[in-house]
Amino acid sequence: MGNREMEELIPLVNRLQDAFSALGQSCLLELPQIAVVGGQSAGKSSVLENFVGRDFLPRGSGIVTRRPLVLQLVTSKAEYAEFLHSKGKKFTDFDEVRHEIEAETDRVTGMNKGISSIPINLRVYSPHVLNLTLIDLPGITKVPVGDQPPDIEYQIREMIMQFITRENCLILAVTPANTDLANSDALKLAKEVDPQGLRTIGVITKLDLMDEGTDARDVLENKLLPLRRGYVGVVNRSQKDIDGKKDIKAAMLAERKFFLSHPAYRHIADRMGTPHLQKVLNQQLTNHIRDTLPNFRNKLQGQLLSIEHEVEAYKNFKPEDPTRKTKALLQMVQQFAVDFEKRIEGSGDQVDTLELSGGAKINRIFHERFPFEIVKMEFNEKELRREISYAIKNIHGIRTGLFTPDMAFEAIVKKQIVKLKGPSLKSVDLVIQELINTVKKCTKKLANFPRLCEETERIVANHIREREGKTKDQVLLLIDIQVSYINTNHEDFIGFANAQQRSSQVHKKTTIGNQVIRKGWLTISNIGIMKGGSKGYWFVLTAESLSWYKDDENIL
Repeated sequence: MGNREMEELIPLVNRLQDAFSALGQSCLLELPQIAVVGGQSAGKSSVLENFVGRDFLPRGSGIVTRRPLVLQLVTSKAEYAEFLHSKGKKFTDFDEVRHEIEAETDRVTGMNKGISSIPINLRVYSPHVLNLTLIDLPGITKVPVGDQPPDIEYQIREMIMQFITRENCLILAVTPANTDLANSDALKLAKEVDPQGLRTIGVITKLDLMDEGTDARDVLENKLLPLRRGYVGVVNRSQKDIDGKKDIKAAMLAERKFFLSHPAYRHIADRMGTPHLQKVLNQQLTNHIRDTLPNFRNKLQGQLLSIEHEVEAYKNFKPEDPTRKTKALLQMVQQFAVDFEKRIEGSGDQVDTLELSGGAKINRIFHERFPFEIVKMEFNEKELRREISYAIKNIHGIRTGLFTPDMAFEAIVKKQIVKLKGPSLKSVDLVIQELINTVKKCTKKLANFPRLCEETERIVANHIREREGKTKDQVLLLIDIQVSYINTNHEDFIGFANAQQRSSQVHKKTTIGNQVIRKGWLTISNIGIMKGGSKGYWFVLTAESLSWYKDDENIL
């Protein structure tokens, strides 16, 4: 990219800035820019006025800058200013520029020192400036003044954060030299969003007001709190100079003389002062625009395609057709039904690669979450053994039984089957929630019609909720059916006879891949007075058989 093309980068971004401001939105694009951040009375206004060479910013006590000021400096033979809100009107008297900023600020924020994030766009043409765009933000304050809200500090902080958190924004952190740099509000905020100091440019003001015998040499040499882009020191006019209408050109000469004559700064005098700062910012902003331009262009093209796709939907729109509203309504409702079906069936227009949703998530609930909920159920084997023992003894009463009674078996098994109700109902809740989430995703295409979107979502969600109750009743009925009759003749039921039969078949054939389901110790009580009471056996339950062992011998 040639030098001439490089010089046109900043004016190009200025035009984009004006276009977005005129639209009242940023189109979700982050324009490369420089935000000026600093505490009250840090000297921000003086730095900007030194760039222009004119007094044009409001001054006073308390919060003076109450709206972001987008200051666009453009190199030109003539010297004048223009506001975006009064385009075409040229201001040659910069006192009028100050009055217009104050009037425009009061028009939005009122007279009570309130603040607003709506920017004021000011473009200054002058032969004394370099192409540069800066955003002057309200000064950081701690105490509300006058009718300001108690949370004014929080409001200002949030406004500043809106700008400096953007990766495309360079941060001009202005800090007075006569305060502790470690407590600098500007550097503290910059550190939060730019911990590596890659986007921050430090400006140290009021170097001439430092206590005698002290200097900011270590800071300006980037040794104390290093920043990737370094620090630049400036000397602004004092309040006495401003009140006395001291010429800015004379102040610039005094600044130059200060750096050349000061023993701590004379070796870096060529890298200090307002003219050097303006050159640094011009170069930094140009390079920053060049570096971020490819990504910015990709985002812009992506949004353009998205808008073109949205416009395509209205290509056949005929406002004079009396039936257009009905047709449009039916088309949107039909499209909603198609989208919902596609999301459930798994053939949506856009495949989500970030998370499961719709039919895929419901499938996962059935095949993974439901089995997991069953496995997760608390199973106390010791407690189960106790329940089995009590059930058998209670059914036998005073008698000592030889075989396990069917009633004890049914009582224990039914109690376990009933436990399936919890996981089953929870799975229904998860499916219902996913269906409602799917409805919300499908109604996003109706966002341009908020009432239709809201009603569609409400009607479909209510219908799903109505079916929820019937679904749960059906699930509970299925479980109650299983509880009411236990079919011990089913081929999958492993009773004593089937266990004996399958055990004998194990000796006749060896099955490859016969997976072990469960193994452990089993105690059988009351098998007979003559055989000596209870005995312990080692059992192995596989996919095809149940085997019992005692003393390393297969007995069943």
